Amino acid sequence: MQVIETAIPEVVELRPKVFGDERGFFMETWNAKTFADAGINTQFVQDNHSLSRQGTLRGLHYQLSNAQGKLVRVVRGKVFDVAVDMRESSPTFGQSVSCVLCAELKNQFWVPAGFAHGFYVMSEEAEFVYKCTDFYSPDSERSLLWNDPALNIDWPIAAGNPPLLSEKDAAAKPFAEADYYS
Repeated sequence: MQVIETAIPEVVELRPKVFGDERGFFMETWNAKTFADAGINTQFVQDNHSLSRQGTLRGLHYQLSNAQGKLVRVVRGKVFDVAVDMRESSPTFGQSVSCVLCAELKNQFWVPAGFAHGFYVMSEEAEFVYKCTDFYSPDSERSLLWNDPALNIDWPIAAGNPPLLSEKDAAAKPFAEADYYS
């Protein structure tokens, strides 16, 4: 597994070795030892799978308690994936990193607990799967405003073509008003 560092050391892109031939392919997407060697020493408790159409933006989500680390990937299509550091005591607090995830590349993105996470669908449709380190807790879920200028995220969205948002995401708080991890 190739580990590609980002500007925030705890967030990494992962590219598995893919073994393919005329029959198809095989790859290992999770191996506790390989991930521990890469500094990701965690246990997953939940797997999620979503389908979204082009132009959908999901996020930026995080849970104040029951914080979730997420190992994310795309099994069909292509997305622009973002992680925002919400840890007030972190030297990278308020900073974001992004990665384009696509089925062809088979890459993954590790988003540790303490980060808001979201993605924008660039292909006609995208199937997005992810493992979580803690269970979903609707009472502690928060949404961070995706286009807050304070975050300086360069979303690949064409001018005049607003993303498809849920009501919750459209009403999300800007970073200055958000709840943070201490």
